[in-house]
Amino acid sequence: MTTNNWTPDQPIVSVKDVHKSFGKLEVLKGINFDVMKGEVICIIGPSGSGKSTL
Repeated sequence: MTTNNWTPDQPIVSVKDVHKSFGKLEVLKGINFDVMKGEVICIIGPSGSGKSTL
């Protein structure tokens, strides 16, 4: 059995300081965000901006 220590004031998803490079091309530069229970998010941007990589 596992114990769930989650509380409603905590995010269900937390992304902190994410970086990604392809060679010398840095496509994600310090991405941070939290998703709280009940929130719906959408990641938008132009082609090649790193949405799928994230």
